Amino acid sequence: MKNFKWEGVMPAITTQFDENHQLDLKTFQKNLDAQIEAGVHGIILGGTLGEASTITAEERGLLLETTLSKTKGRIPVIMNIAEQATKEAVRLAEQAEAEGASGLMLLPPMRYKATDTETVEYFSSVATGTSLPIMIYNNPVDYKIEVTLDMFEQLSKFKNINAVKESTRDTTNVTRMINRFSDRFSILCGVDTIALECLMMGATGWVAGLVDAFPEETVAIYAYCKAGEWEKAREVFRWFLPLLELDISPQLVQNIKLCEVATGLGTGHVRPPRLPLRDKAHQDVQDILKSALKTRPTHLDYKKYL
Repeated sequence: MKNFKWEGVMPAITTQFDENHQLDLKTFQKNLDAQIEAGVHGIILGGTLGEASTITAEERGLLLETTLSKTKGRIPVIMNIAEQATKEAVRLAEQAEAEGASGLMLLPPMRYKATDTETVEYFSSVATGTSLPIMIYNNPVDYKIEVTLDMFEQLSKFKNINAVKESTRDTTNVTRMINRFSDRFSILCGVDTIALECLMMGATGWVAGLVDAFPEETVAIYAYCKAGEWEKAREVFRWFLPLLELDISPQLVQNIKLCEVATGLGTGHVRPPRLPLRDKAHQDVQDILKSALKTRPTHLDYKKYL
């Protein structure tokens, strides 16, 4: 499924583990079912929320195979690539294509703070090595490398680099991208707390985190925005914001997995070096959840806009 549009809600899906830190594919598929039923527009595997740094190559392949089997070509399945070596990034892109992935989310080189020229060359090498559509992940806050407008200008010659996960946390960057490139690059918001603003400014989609626990509410916000139902979108977003703020934390994986437990969509287990939240950190998330679940929106009518 290579001819898809980079638009809509695309969950950065969590990887489910059991109490022994082994893959729990049954719960993983339960979460996938909930995402598909809610109306998400794609699935992204192996990102930060997927605990990519702790899963093996064999597990990545199994997660991809399971997701492709569950989605049955109805929505694209995107594989994340976050590597230190250009050669390994190219190899993984080739492997993802061979195994049936629909596209790639591509981070800058890991660990080494590459120069602008080195980063463009890294992206270019991967784009040359695969025919899969590529979304560049632009997150200078967490990864210390900003993909500037001038760098996107250089990358625009690659037809398969056609989207950006915009995570600079500067909502005006959406407008800068559109002013410079028109619709050459699709723009997907990558920061939950500013998704509404980014969609209002012209973003085509949302790579979401709290969607893993609250798929209907997330898709509802997107659908209402696209339909011009701004008051409906604002109402849901205002309710959602305390939960969405759990996404902008070093412990976002633990936070969101606690939310999945509360909504019946996850085991809550993380794989070391991550550890379960304890004491005040755990209680803070529970307090936010308790308040949110008491006032959770009901009778959302967003599906008529999908």
